[in-house]
Amino acid sequence: MNRSKSLAATSKSITAMARKQSSKTMLIFFLLLSLLAFLSFLPVFASLPSLPSYSHSYDLHFHLPRHQRLHRRQKIGVRKFEIAEDKFWKDGKPFQIIGGDLHYFRVLPEYWEDRLLRAKALGLNTIQTYIPWNLHEPEAGKLVFEGIADLVSFLKLCQKLGLLVMLRAGPYICAEWDLGGFPAWLLSIHPDVRLRSSDPAYLQKVEGWWGVLLPKVAPLLYGNGGPIIMVQIENEFGSYGNDKAYLSHLVKLARGHLGEDIILYTTDGGSRETLEKGTIQGDGVFAAVDFTTGDNPWPIFKLQKQFNSPGKSPPLSSEFYTGWLTHWSEKMARTDADFTAAALEKIMLQNGSVVLYMAHGGTNFGFYNGANTGADESDYKPDLTSYDYDAPITESGDVDNAKFKAIRRVVGKFSSVSLPSLPPNNKKTGYGSIQLKRTAFLFDLLDEIDPLHIVEAESPTAMEYLNQMFGFVLYVSEYAAKTGGSKLVIPKVHDRAQVFISCSPEVNGGQVSYVGTIERWSNQAINLPNVKCVSSTSLFILVENMGRVNYGPYIFDRKGILSSVYVDGSVLKRWKMISIPFHNLNEVPKFNPVIQVTSKFHKVSAGKKLEHNSGMSQEHKKHAVSNGRTLLPTVQFFVHLTLLLYTSLPSKSNGHKPWCDIIIF
Repeated sequence: MNRSKSLAATSKSITAMARKQSSKTMLIFFLLLSLLAFLSFLPVFASLPSLPSYSHSYDLHFHLPRHQRLHRRQKIGVRKFEIAEDKFWKDGKPFQIIGGDLHYFRVLPEYWEDRLLRAKALGLNTIQTYIPWNLHEPEAGKLVFEGIADLVSFLKLCQKLGLLVMLRAGPYICAEWDLGGFPAWLLSIHPDVRLRSSDPAYLQKVEGWWGVLLPKVAPLLYGNGGPIIMVQIENEFGSYGNDKAYLSHLVKLARGHLGEDIILYTTDGGSRETLEKGTIQGDGVFAAVDFTTGDNPWPIFKLQKQFNSPGKSPPLSSEFYTGWLTHWSEKMARTDADFTAAALEKIMLQNGSVVLYMAHGGTNFGFYNGANTGADESDYKPDLTSYDYDAPITESGDVDNAKFKAIRRVVGKFSSVSLPSLPPNNKKTGYGSIQLKRTAFLFDLLDEIDPLHIVEAESPTAMEYLNQMFGFVLYVSEYAAKTGGSKLVIPKVHDRAQVFISCSPEVNGGQVSYVGTIERWSNQAINLPNVKCVSSTSLFILVENMGRVNYGPYIFDRKGILSSVYVDGSVLKRWKMISIPFHNLNEVPKFNPVIQVTSKFHKVSAGKKLEHNSGMSQEHKKHAVSNGRTLLPTVQFFVHLTLLLYTSLPSKSNGHKPWCDIIIF
């Protein structure tokens, strides 16, 4: 019995111990399971949006200051750029934007890194850049994102160098860029599309473009691990129109592709009128301002707050002008370095954010320069190829100048990190004398023109309807010369027309004679001399596109002859139009069929006939010249030719030295 009791007691003890061990094991297993479940939910918690903020420093649910809560989010690795308490916040810490415009499309890709490093040495932490639609879609449906148009590579390079990005996505950008960044083929659509408006035809094109562009940049948003902290909607719309439905539609498009977290912003001049028309209140869009460098910034920042939600108005000058643009015939724009630096310091002293326009200007390559107008569209002012802008980083990349050093001193006072050392200017070399030789007469360049590419119409036709967006168009017709000469009048020409006449080859070998120039800004009649031709006299009008208007009410700027042509008061009919895009000047001509064509005008049937001015049939578009290509492959030729020969040419009466003359004479 004792043994039985002992065995029973031992058995009972063992059973108790087993139960105790089993409970302990179950507890450990439960704890491990709970821990795994908790860890699996962490990403979900991390991706949840932040709780609503209030005007005071405390949340109703958490009794911690907001900046401490943001700091806690930072600790678990959440990237976030946001606006609260009238400040920018980056990963839970207050952030002052010290930015500058540097446009990838105005710098050759080989120099992107060099210029960005110089921007960092200036003290910048953010790069702002436009996106020109016309560079990326030079022809409808033809998309280009390589070479100088490789936007994604540029953005990734900014991130690699530790620079944030403010992206000005347009679709209109201004930027002193041809047609404000719109592709010129929009002007060939019939009926006309109304740019920068709620016109359904225009919005359809914008939706197509943004449907390609925005998905490309979405992975590069700051919240997705990229450098883009803000995306701009349109540009200075308050200086142009008051179509709120249009702006709201753009916001909806942007949100659809980029999500709700990205900061969308507008930029408008610092006046009540422009802010009332250009801001998008109620859609959660931040309203930034720009203003003249000499203005007192803080009253304007106070006005800015009225167009943002409470607590959502950090003072930001998104275009602080370090210089200014220059038109043909004007002296190069210059602004004082100390004055510019002092104006910048006024903003930064009170923790204002600022973007230098420009940090580095660069170059309007090819034919991409824009133009401005004055009182009316005939008061035409085309921009230079150079876009130096008197910026602190010069067009050639030099930084050893008073403006760079003055701005760097100011930025250094407020930068949260020490600035990189001042880089040296880039080395330069002399190429010596270059012997120039004329290889072709202008009209010889037409020898390769296929007759199918010579367009016929009763009246002159705009360049865009010929499916040519840049360069020149030669308009050819005939008139009956009078004893004592005739008078030629073209009421509307965009932008500069050089006039030539000739007889048939039987009279003088078909020699073409220059007789004068009609310019958009002066538009004077030309006296045509009496030429004793056997039959009618051939008239050649070579029209140069000098850059489409990029700002103001006249941006709908087609090129070419846009009116009837009058000789002695009578309308001249029956025209041939030949596109000369100048995309390749290396082909040496073999013969000259154009003079032969025009001297026997009535016997020639070249190309399809254009029935009216306002549009082209699909069949005719198929046979018309298709050359809306970008001119980047010949950039070096144009830049070098212009720079080498421009200074040797005599100025016209208004100081303009057209580079077209270099080829003709």
